[in-house]
Amino acid sequence: MKIPSIKPQLPKALDIPSIPLEPPTADMPVFPPIVIPPSNLESPKGVEKEKEEVQTEQPKLTLPVIDIDLPLPTAEIVATATYAAVAAVATTTLATPFFDKIKKQVQKLLQKKVDKWKEQKKQKKSQKDSSVN
Repeated sequence: MKIPSIKPQLPKALDIPSIPLEPPTADMPVFPPIVIPPSNLESPKGVEKEKEEVQTEQPKLTLPVIDIDLPLPTAEIVATATYAAVAAVATTTLATPFFDKIKKQVQKLLQKKVDKWKEQKKQKKSQKDSSVN
């Protein structure tokens, strides 16, 4: 017997129009260029350099009678210490009433528990005494 051959008939391809796609575009940010001077930059001849006043020495207080120089803190150190002190005092002033209230409530709670414990101990002792007699 002969095997019949089957030839499949496929449908024709659909005509799909192509969709034009353009690549996305974006606006790139533009920054002004940063100019970094070279390390060997010098002023031109005939131009005088400006003198910079830099205080490198720590200020001192001289006591004339004892003849002692006391070093004084700089303004930055004094300002920082002042801010820290004000913050500490303000925090303590504001937090003290809050913690006092909590402390009183905890003390009351603990005192009630201690009183209850003492009362129970008394009752047990009186029961023991009454049962012995």
